[in-house]
Amino acid sequence: MSRAVLSIGSNMGDPLAHLQSVVDALGERAVAVSSVYATAPWGGVEQQNFLNATVIAQDPELDCWGWLRLGRRLEAEADRVREQRWGPRSLDVDVVDCDGVVSSDPELTLPHPRAHERAFVLAPWLEVDPDAALVVDGVVTSARALLERLDPAERDGVRRTDLRLAPR
Repeated sequence: MSRAVLSIGSNMGDPLAHLQSVVDALGERAVAVSSVYATAPWGGVEQQNFLNATVIAQDPELDCWGWLRLGRRLEAEADRVREQRWGPRSLDVDVVDCDGVVSSDPELTLPHPRAHERAFVLAPWLEVDPDAALVVDGVVTSARALLERLDPAERDGVRRTDLRLAPR
């Protein structure tokens, strides 16, 4: 059974609908879905806030590359355009972790190379998996410890909302 942790985000068009489209596409493969979080943009590009969530998904027929291809297909279906690094986007689907695999492939780096620096990844993930952990610099570290290491302003920029994503 292949298990992936997907971080999803949107700040263009109807962000909640874009996030819901991921949950809808995953269907029964989505085994846990976090609350929706409002998040200040990351990376210094002027833009509106994001909505973010984490989905834990399982599928015996997908490997890590399969999860990446699925995420890219969902981004394309949401008319994702890659024009500006850390810029606004209709949908972002990042494979944060896949079966604990460590990969330095430039196309599929696992775990996600900046997940440990981003409260908008760690906070929703911890909501659905309190025992979450990442390999950082060759060391398995709890996501909770990684979140606590972040600057308080980074953590405070991630706010849980009353919005929910629901399987249909």
